[in-house]
Amino acid sequence: MSGTVASPFRQPKAVFAVAFACVVSFMGIGLVDPILPAISHQLHASPSEVTLLFTSYLVVTAVAMLITNFVSSRIGAKRTLIAGLVLIVAFSAAAGAAPSISGIIGFRAGWGVGNALFIATSLAVIVASAEGGFAGAIVLYETALGLGIAVGPLLGGALGEVSWRGPFFGVSALMAIALIATITLVRPMPLPAKKTGLSAPLRALRHRGLLTLSLTALCYNWGFFTVLGYAPFPMNLSPIKLGLVFTGWGALVAIFAVFGAPRLQARFGIARTMYANLFLFAVVILVIAAWTTDRAVLIPAVIVSGIFIGVNNTITTQAVMTISPVERPVASAAYSFVRFIGGGLAPYAAGQLVIALNIHVPFFIAAGAVAAGIVILTTVHRMLAEAERVQAEQVAPIAPAERIVPVLSGACGRHRSASHEPGSVILAAVDDAPTASGVIEAAARLAAQDGLTVHVVHAREAAVAGDVAVDGEGLAAAEALVRRHLDQLAGHHIAAEGQILLHAADHGAAGRMVAEYANTVQAGTIVIGAPSHGGLSAILGESMSHELLRAAQSNVLIVNPDAPLAFAALPPAT
Repeated sequence: MSGTVASPFRQPKAVFAVAFACVVSFMGIGLVDPILPAISHQLHASPSEVTLLFTSYLVVTAVAMLITNFVSSRIGAKRTLIAGLVLIVAFSAAAGAAPSISGIIGFRAGWGVGNALFIATSLAVIVASAEGGFAGAIVLYETALGLGIAVGPLLGGALGEVSWRGPFFGVSALMAIALIATITLVRPMPLPAKKTGLSAPLRALRHRGLLTLSLTALCYNWGFFTVLGYAPFPMNLSPIKLGLVFTGWGALVAIFAVFGAPRLQARFGIARTMYANLFLFAVVILVIAAWTTDRAVLIPAVIVSGIFIGVNNTITTQAVMTISPVERPVASAAYSFVRFIGGGLAPYAAGQLVIALNIHVPFFIAAGAVAAGIVILTTVHRMLAEAERVQAEQVAPIAPAERIVPVLSGACGRHRSASHEPGSVILAAVDDAPTASGVIEAAARLAAQDGLTVHVVHAREAAVAGDVAVDGEGLAAAEALVRRHLDQLAGHHIAAEGQILLHAADHGAAGRMVAEYANTVQAGTIVIGAPSHGGLSAILGESMSHELLRAAQSNVLIVNPDAPLAFAALPPAT
């Protein structure tokens, strides 16, 4: 919440090596779509058989997600990532060389194991290797996500014009480059202090909120992969034209996953955004169902569906991480296990329904599945609303110390500071930037003038990007950071207390949470630092300062350490 503007792209080479692998991995979502009809025609396979390329890949990915944390907690994130890359390189090449549809289906299953290992560790490795904290790492990951989803279908269509084998060999070659770069550039990473049990994801699903949201995601994924897996067949287009269609779709997925979803969540909240988004997605699928054989309607509808897929991928993950009581990697694995099952079964079921009935039925059922997801979501509406409220308001007190005012617990996990007169509190919002000390000095000067109390507030940001989440900043590290600044204020004999705000999903959420806390304690002034990230980082992520200014009812002082009139350090009180 302080510091000079920095670029998220000033990172070690190791970060770019993994980010490149992420681009190639995300390409795989739409890479196969342009060549599905070609595979069906050239290998004399029915569309129902070809859809098994999705089923084997996604179902195996789902099951493999159950073991990813077990593996990575024992051999480390780097080795797990490398194992995943090796499997992707080997099985994508084998799929390209396969002489029959059954061979491709089998090799896609092996590819799914590698994909699960890669998904589970790529974000964690980027966060651990990046410089400048979570913000730059998340921007890089989301940039990779956007590029991969948008470019994948276009590359698949271009290579598919040469041969249906081209996209498979292309992925293998690109991932081989990423594998060499990862082995060479990514430093060894320490093993986690706690090993994850093999049954941890399944045990996590005992939590009603996590299970219910996972089932909602299963229903949504049924609709998603019915469209993705079967819509290419009635379009009857060449690989390059199919690639262009799904490039438009992928671009909307990426834009609304990275830009749209956070802003909709900030404006309407998680629950209302999910209800509206699922409803609109169901309507679009109904349009596809009714006009499946009319390309003039089918193609635009498929492209537009990317809007709702992008929003849902991000918002549902935020909902899961908000409501789940377990570690983020375990919650992510449990959630992915359930949702990928729906995504894997849907395309094959669509093929069988076309054979048994007609081409419209799978899409009508897909729309019904998404609507069923809305009904399931309503069963945890209160739980989700309460979890979201606590996310924005819950405060964990620093362990008692002489200079820290006790914190009184309220109902529903809501914590409030000891009462203060309106305007008697100066709130200093800090992060781990070196220039945060300037924020504290400015707050101390203001407090010293009128004998006010300073609240040192730090929001723990999580590492959540797209539909992936990993553990963020540890509580012990957050406590140490706040204590360091309390020591700084103690040197000036300024009355102070420290607070940690929990579960900030991103910079924008951190700003809203700081504003909410300031409103609760009726702070007269909030002191923050100048934005620490600019350029693409500021564009992709919501601005902490912008969200704070929008929500705060207090005066806000922004301290720019580069300004010629920046606050000078106060001399120690005598």
